[in-house]
Amino acid sequence: MRRDEAGSAVIELVWVGILLLVPLLWIVLSVFEVQSGAYGVTSAARAYALAPDDAAGEEAARAAARQALADQGLPDDAPLAVEVTCTPYPRDCHSGTSVITVRIASSVDLLVPDVLGGGRPSFALDATHAVPIGQYQEVGRDPAP
Repeated sequence: MRRDEAGSAVIELVWVGILLLVPLLWIVLSVFEVQSGAYGVTSAARAYALAPDDAAGEEAARAAARQALADQGLPDDAPLAVEVTCTPYPRDCHSGTSVITVRIASSVDLLVPDVLGGGRPSFALDATHAVPIGQYQEVGRDPAP
């Protein structure tokens, strides 16, 4: 006895399409999340360089990075590490011809349903930007009398 298989190709195509579309959609959404986080972690070096001193610079860099992450839709409690180094004056980054290097590290949670194993995997983000301090220093300004 032979069964009629008319229309089974459509059903198979729909199932294969669903099985391939769902992971592809997950990958695309994860890439968008990572990209938005990467945009968020690249803005702190100039904020540090524009600050009047190192203490204010570190605070400005952290605030700029946190604001950029919030602008990209990342939560306020997203992990954020700001590391500042400068050469050739390691103790005073805002002097002379110093070059400030700001490294921002954060992470983005990927969109993984709890059905697939629980826990939220994350993708580490890391951005480094170097700014010559003399390029952004304000010169020739007299203090107010």
